[in-house]
Amino acid sequence: MKHNRQENFNTFTRKFRPWKLVALFEVSDDKANVIAVERFIKRQKSRRFIETLCDENHQLSGILAQLVRVPNLRD
Repeated sequence: MKHNRQENFNTFTRKFRPWKLVALFEVSDDKANVIAVERFIKRQKSRRFIETLCDENHQLSGILAQLVRVPNLRD
């Protein structure tokens, strides 16, 4: 993953490397929809919410129903 290889990239999350990809979603071709979903997820500020979002058996609803899981990406 690119995030794990960048050496001169000083961010808050750098100290939490290596990152592990656990889920990947497609949202839409419409940039406004993508931004709305991303903002919704970030506003939750909840580890439990993120874990539920990544659970393959959880049925998404509301604004998150736009997400489409991209299969077979777990390490």
